[in-house]
Amino acid sequence: MGIVTNKTDKMQACIDACTKCAQACYECFNACLNEPDLNARKNCVAILVECAMMCQMSAAMMSMNGQFSKSHCQLCAQICDKCAQECDMFKDDHCKKCADICRMCADECRKMAAM
Repeated sequence: MGIVTNKTDKMQACIDACTKCAQACYECFNACLNEPDLNARKNCVAILVECAMMCQMSAAMMSMNGQFSKSHCQLCAQICDKCAQECDMFKDDHCKKCADICRMCADECRKMAAM
């Protein structure tokens, strides 16, 4: 539920998903930097940051009930899907968990965009 108003109640699940996804992506980014095959992870590391930033912006847009929230969430879903695809290329636990969270966020963003 909204924190100071109820205007965002219908978007709260998506706001929470985006916040969780941003955190997961930043954590995965940090973990990937310490992997021995960092060079093979260039695309993954890049999309992790892009996804995290997009999720943060989507959460902010929804929190202010912004007029472009639905469009933003449509694009966020696409980026989350791509991030999940990149993370799935690696077998470590942090990438697998991040991919799952990205897919969950993409689903919530699609639901929000369809409201």
